[in-house]
Amino acid sequence: MQTLAQMKNIRKEFPGVTALNGISFDIRAGEVHVLLGENGAGKSTLMKILSGVHKPTSGEIIINGKSFSRLTPQDSYKQGISVIYQELSVINSLSIQENLFIGHLPVKKIGPIKIVDYKTMNQQAKQILQTVGLYRDPKTLVEALSIPEKQQVEIAKALAAQSSIIIMDEPTASLTNAEVDYLLSIVKRLKKSGKGIVYISHKLSEIMAIGDRVSVLKDGGFVGTKKIGEVTQDDLVTMMVGRQIAKNYQHENADFKNAPVIFEVKKLTRKDGKVRNVSFKLRKGEILGFSGLVGAGRSEMMSSVFGAEPKETGEIIIGGKTVNINSPYTAIKNGIAMVTENRRESGFFGNFDIKKNISLLPYIKTSSLGGIGGFLNKSAEEKWSEEQRKSLNIKCYSVNQLVSELSGGNQQKAILGKWLAADSKIIIFDEPTKGIDVGSKSEIYTLMRRLADEGKGVLVVSSELTELLAVCDTVAVFCEGEITEIFSRNEATEEKIILASTRSKKTKGATQNDRNQK
Repeated sequence: MQTLAQMKNIRKEFPGVTALNGISFDIRAGEVHVLLGENGAGKSTLMKILSGVHKPTSGEIIINGKSFSRLTPQDSYKQGISVIYQELSVINSLSIQENLFIGHLPVKKIGPIKIVDYKTMNQQAKQILQTVGLYRDPKTLVEALSIPEKQQVEIAKALAAQSSIIIMDEPTASLTNAEVDYLLSIVKRLKKSGKGIVYISHKLSEIMAIGDRVSVLKDGGFVGTKKIGEVTQDDLVTMMVGRQIAKNYQHENADFKNAPVIFEVKKLTRKDGKVRNVSFKLRKGEILGFSGLVGAGRSEMMSSVFGAEPKETGEIIIGGKTVNINSPYTAIKNGIAMVTENRRESGFFGNFDIKKNISLLPYIKTSSLGGIGGFLNKSAEEKWSEEQRKSLNIKCYSVNQLVSELSGGNQQKAILGKWLAADSKIIIFDEPTKGIDVGSKSEIYTLMRRLADEGKGVLVVSSELTELLAVCDTVAVFCEGEITEIFSRNEATEEKIILASTRSKKTKGATQNDRNQK
């Protein structure tokens, strides 16, 4: 099997930190080489060196037999390397075909003048789109596409650039199970065509299904390279984190039936009809999870509970007292927290340091006049941020470090830290471990259980059934805007949850909603 690229003894130092310490890695034609490790292990740094974003402190890069001490982005592109990032880089205001050929548009001459050859571009785009299974008019604006279709455009861009090496960084983080299966089928086709694929993912089931070899990094060091057929998922977890990971975070024999109700939603309906007549109770010490297909109403319900979207009817009760939640500000003032699905867009301010991000919510909680009245307190900021750094074990060199520089798991902890600093009583986690490695997931799950044990209300929305079954004491299932079933931990299975998520009350006949009043 032909070796397309080699990275030898790559070392990368940032001020005060050794991000990579003598890493060697190779990519072969017709192979999927998985790069695995916890957040902060050095995976992205290694690939940024290969793509020319970072300059290595030392080491050698060999591509097609040619040696480099470093690559620029232009060098990397010329050598046939393309990167598909988790945050897609397509330009929504351009057409599909313009996205495919941006930077190398086909041109033709009319006399002495060169103009874009749209006919050729359209023909070539159609051929490339067929390869990735995207049957759209190449003239369609990218803003009209779904997330999976945009991902197909990203892959098509790499093919249009005639790349021999394609790096995929968490490509399935925002996809449904069916969309994941389709993407993996495209990866298999690319592999058969002789492309070398570097696949970065935290989803071990995907890795076992798609990979040929796997290399594991830990804390910037090289742990080992194995053939996929020679390892189990448990082996990979141990290589990543150096320890066994707990598979269950529930109390062994906990019974919450007689525990006091700390949070309740009664007959909540949204004006847009995405949530209809939803009721549930959360009891002290209990973690309540919400399952369902994408668009079933889980996140939409939480947006209304948090006041981000208006509700038509419904009552929200905290500690036995009905509260009026009509905006995120009133939610915050009443002790409701929302750890959102999209960390980068709505979870933190990337240009703020950890201290300012954590201090923001306590200021809002104690503010007046809708959040515009109040005073800054530098010593309090230091106290709040240091308390959360220690309590949540946020790995950083100081609270003055930018949140955007942290790993995904530590970003999630910093986001949680701002809500805890504001003494939030009810915490909503929406897809809490999206794009987070198994070691950090374990820490987040442990934190959830700790919060519940301390008397906080913990609500979890997740698309990962294994996550819900491992963490939650009770699971409510959504279908078409309604709760169709509520299962206790002893009743819940993947099969039952999937069945309930596809059976609306209309088709089911008898409702199970009375069980909400358990």
